[in-house]
Amino acid sequence: MNSIENEITKYSKMLDVSKNLIFRGAPGTGKSYLAKQIASYIISEGGKTSYEELSDAEKKQMEFVQFHPSYDYTDFVEGLRPRVNDDGTMGFELQDGIFKKFIARARKNYEDSSKDEKTLGKELSVQELMKGFFSDFKLGVDKLKTINGNEFTITSVDEKHIYISIPGNATVNKLSLNIAELRSMLEEEQTFSKVKDITNFFGKDFATQAYSYDFALYRAIRESKKKYVVNTKAKKEKQKKFIFIIDEINRGEISKIFGELFFAIDPGYRGKSGSISTQYSNLHSDPDEKFYIPENVYIIGTMNDIDRSVDSFDFAMRRRFRFVELKADDRKDMLNSLEKELKEEAITRMSALNKAILDVEDLNENYQIGPAYFLKLKNKNISFDDLWTDYLQPLLQEYVQGMYDEKGIMNKFEEAYGY
Repeated sequence: MNSIENEITKYSKMLDVSKNLIFRGAPGTGKSYLAKQIASYIISEGGKTSYEELSDAEKKQMEFVQFHPSYDYTDFVEGLRPRVNDDGTMGFELQDGIFKKFIARARKNYEDSSKDEKTLGKELSVQELMKGFFSDFKLGVDKLKTINGNEFTITSVDEKHIYISIPGNATVNKLSLNIAELRSMLEEEQTFSKVKDITNFFGKDFATQAYSYDFALYRAIRESKKKYVVNTKAKKEKQKKFIFIIDEINRGEISKIFGELFFAIDPGYRGKSGSISTQYSNLHSDPDEKFYIPENVYIIGTMNDIDRSVDSFDFAMRRRFRFVELKADDRKDMLNSLEKELKEEAITRMSALNKAILDVEDLNENYQIGPAYFLKLKNKNISFDDLWTDYLQPLLQEYVQGMYDEKGIMNKFEEAYGY
């Protein structure tokens, strides 16, 4: 096992224990790349270290997002988003953000891994039954009737809702039904013979308007059973690990992005013990629905300590992460892909430049140059001089701007680098 593999193994074990990990350090130390390597390694159970090598199914176990000052709760967790209605008008609907969608995938795997084959087979059969029914149903054309004789048609179906149109209802002529509720009714072995049965099934005191249409759909789908193969066998689900990577985590306003998830991401409150109500829970199909982060979710963040927005990193969030510093000198193995002579010269120049940076009173290791910058030399059209003038000099100039003898400091950097 080489040094890079040793490093990936070491940090993978850290993440496995701590659940939440942040790589911090100087620019160019390969923090984001390392995060993806670790995620790939864990997801593939030690078989792969590159995202590109992962299968399509494995790639769904990893998500990558980059924070920035405009990023907020609605992007990350949930929020109201514009939606074009079937009649062309605009409206708003509650949509899950990238993190909540990712957690839904992880949570399904986590919950399914504890179910037996019979239960999984029943759920899969219902999914196939519903899929067959909705694929044959002519949206906006075929009509259904409630027990009271109200006609309605389905206008569209997505992962969470069934949208219906009720032409004869002067008060409410459009409605969205919770597809998960309908699925759970079909999975249940009891037979629903009236709307009150649904009310009791969901533990409600009073029936909602939606239950009448749920009941009509339930009967229609049950009657279509003969048309579709629904005796589907399922294998026992294996619990998998899901890795969420947040690049530049300190560039976003953490408290605004995570909101009440501060509690849920704490490693000590993973699972249902850390269940919370999200900000828009009153708009959910089931307002009592709780959100939690399952045990099979791991979070990796990356951050530059010198970033000007570093002060926005909340102390409440800091104690929920394990911080690992990546130093420029410790990441020289990143240059192994360069030709031998080129690599040796790159290390010599980088080490000399980083020593000169440390000699400046107001600078420290966080301002050093990482080896990722020197990987640009793999492009034969970029020389060491090009690397200096086009990449390193502008960065270092920003570091020393406003310091005493700014020009003299830059001359020392130039000399150390060998420009």
